[in-house]
Amino acid sequence: MLNLNRVSKTYHTTSGTVAAVDQVNLTLKAGQYVAVQGPSGCGKSTLLLIAGGLLAPDDGDVRIDDTDPYALDANARSALRAEKIGFVFQQFHLIPYLSVFENIISPAIASGRSPVESAERGRELLNQFGLEPRKDHTPNELSSGERQRVAMARALFNDPKLLLADEPTGNLDPDNAAMVLSHLKSFAQNGGAVLLVTHDNSAAAEAEQIIRLNNGQVEK
Repeated sequence: MLNLNRVSKTYHTTSGTVAAVDQVNLTLKAGQYVAVQGPSGCGKSTLLLIAGGLLAPDDGDVRIDDTDPYALDANARSALRAEKIGFVFQQFHLIPYLSVFENIISPAIASGRSPVESAERGRELLNQFGLEPRKDHTPNELSSGERQRVAMARALFNDPKLLLADEPTGNLDPDNAAMVLSHLKSFAQNGGAVLLVTHDNSAAAEAEQIIRLNNGQVEK
């Protein structure tokens, strides 16, 4: 599902050169749930962006379902992400002027679903995440836990094969964090692949494998 081969990314700053990701190898197959941990600035989020087709590496090879996203033009790469990948971030990234329901079905723009199919899928996800009572609310009317549930539902709208989650429990209370982690685990158990970046040891403990990064490199 996901293969990173000797991937590297270097940033050039006024203070010098920083190797954010340095010769990292990672393979993630269908049904696998892998967590990436490490100190702040170790390259976790950079690695996730590279894996998601959002940040081209300087060196190395990326394959998502045997396709190199960085060999595609911008439109084709965007279509690949829409079809194959769901993203869940700590800051939710919901569209503030859309309702809960509209946020959930917003990926329909890239999915090719008909309006009827999109509405049906949206209602299914509203029910799955217990958001029906909030469907007409905007994000600023929701709790942090509710916002993350909307973000999870949106990530699953197009039935992706891969979920990439960057600190998805970072702003949540224990109950809502447990709910998010339960959905990630269930996604993997049903044949999806999950790559989780987290500082939270209890969140990482849910994964079947933990990879530790330090100074951009995988610790042996």
